[in-house]
Amino acid sequence: MGEGKALLRMGALALMWGSSFFWIKFGLQAFSPVQLVLARLVLGALVLVGLVYLAKDRLPRQRRFWLLIAFAAFFHNALPFLLFAIGEQTVDSGITGVLNSTTPLWVVLIAPLFGTGDRLGGARAFGLAIGLAGTLLIFAPWNASGLLSWGAVACLIAAASYALAFVYEGKYLSGNGVSPVAAAAAQMLVASGMMLFAVPVAGLTPIHLSPIAVIAVLILGAGSTGIAFKLNYQLLESEGAVAASIVGYLLPVVSVLLGSLFLGETLNLRVIADMVVVLGGVALTRVRRRPAVAPATPPLAVAAVAD
Repeated sequence: MGEGKALLRMGALALMWGSSFFWIKFGLQAFSPVQLVLARLVLGALVLVGLVYLAKDRLPRQRRFWLLIAFAAFFHNALPFLLFAIGEQTVDSGITGVLNSTTPLWVVLIAPLFGTGDRLGGARAFGLAIGLAGTLLIFAPWNASGLLSWGAVACLIAAASYALAFVYEGKYLSGNGVSPVAAAAAQMLVASGMMLFAVPVAGLTPIHLSPIAVIAVLILGAGSTGIAFKLNYQLLESEGAVAASIVGYLLPVVSVLLGSLFLGETLNLRVIADMVVVLGGVALTRVRRRPAVAPATPPLAVAAVAD
């Protein structure tokens, strides 16, 4: 029964996060990127704060925690959400999902700067090279129909921003006594406040409401941002980080299929090959060297010690 619940959570997470790029496309039909991201963050914050109080928990009160969470709120939420929304104005949602899957490759590069992560060598170095080659195939700068555009670059920077946030959170925000859901709620609240500062600059354009755009923003904010965070933490607690990481391999598959089936986005051998190469590289970067096993003590030596 427990394994069935874990599989359901993994499937729900892959659908929620993988479809987020799909819903962004519809949301952009009515909202500017700043308006869309602000609505997404506020809705996500409301859901998470509600979950905190339903669990009879409370938001953190330590001033130092709120100072630390500000960095995470910017690089994990406000900045990448905005960059993905900007990027999807010119880039297919499926390709955006594939570019998002390069996040672990950036983690491999960024983690040593924070004094964390394993030494880059062997299979991990090869995986990084493969993943970066797959990213280059996506951009195809040698091809007139390639994706070398500011929108695609924005998506790639967003993936790197996620990586920076993951490494930072692992070093400075883990084990601080704050429940994961309360920390996520606090982070979403701070990110919402940050986006308010962008409204006078790029968030005052006319809004052209439509039913599908409103539905898209509601699903994106409450589901893909709020509820998905809760499911992710439940999966981490019940099954561990390895099971949770598998979801990352499913996200681009979901985004590519949804974009192809419902948005008429191109699904050809090149797109499929790009996705396979990038995910293959990511998989190799997650290979860990087995710890050295001490040689077994010969029976005679054991007997000698016993004597």
